[in-house]
Amino acid sequence: MEVPLEVRFRNMAPSPALEAAIRERAQKLEEFCDRITGCRVVVEAPHRRHHQGNLYHLRIDLTVPGREIVVRRDPPEDRTHEDVYVVVRDAFDAVRRQLEDHVRRQRGDVKSHTGPPHGRIVRLLPEKGYGFIRAADGREIYFHAHAVVGETIDRLAVGAEVAFVEELGEKGPQASTVRLVR
Repeated sequence: MEVPLEVRFRNMAPSPALEAAIRERAQKLEEFCDRITGCRVVVEAPHRRHHQGNLYHLRIDLTVPGREIVVRRDPPEDRTHEDVYVVVRDAFDAVRRQLEDHVRRQRGDVKSHTGPPHGRIVRLLPEKGYGFIRAADGREIYFHAHAVVGETIDRLAVGAEVAFVEELGEKGPQASTVRLVR
């Protein structure tokens, strides 16, 4: 880290053991990204209760080039946040996941979700119950009337843009699903 880790305690006495656990978890983040420029952690015990344990709040501000990752852990309705070490674990796990996602995006490892292939109907024989689509790569893809979704084959027209799902048929490529693009 370029800037040393900063740990603050609010409404509670500083705990060397807790600070050591936080520092250890922060150091492990550098295994996922060696370009962390700063990290600030605030642990807070907002309510002093005598008949029940304290519910801890935790905030982590992590800075990396091009992004600031902020994670807050506020007390849930169940009593898991009575143990400050559970809060620290949960918060650092969330930061690690966000940091891993950031690193993947920076590397370009994120999958892009493209829709189904598109094409145009080039031949249509509704009386025989089939037609052909010209795919973007220039191939002709056969489709049967039963593959048309949301319309009937007699309502399609040559030149209409369609999205389709391709599969290998007995005589070559065919569309198992054809949907008119509006």
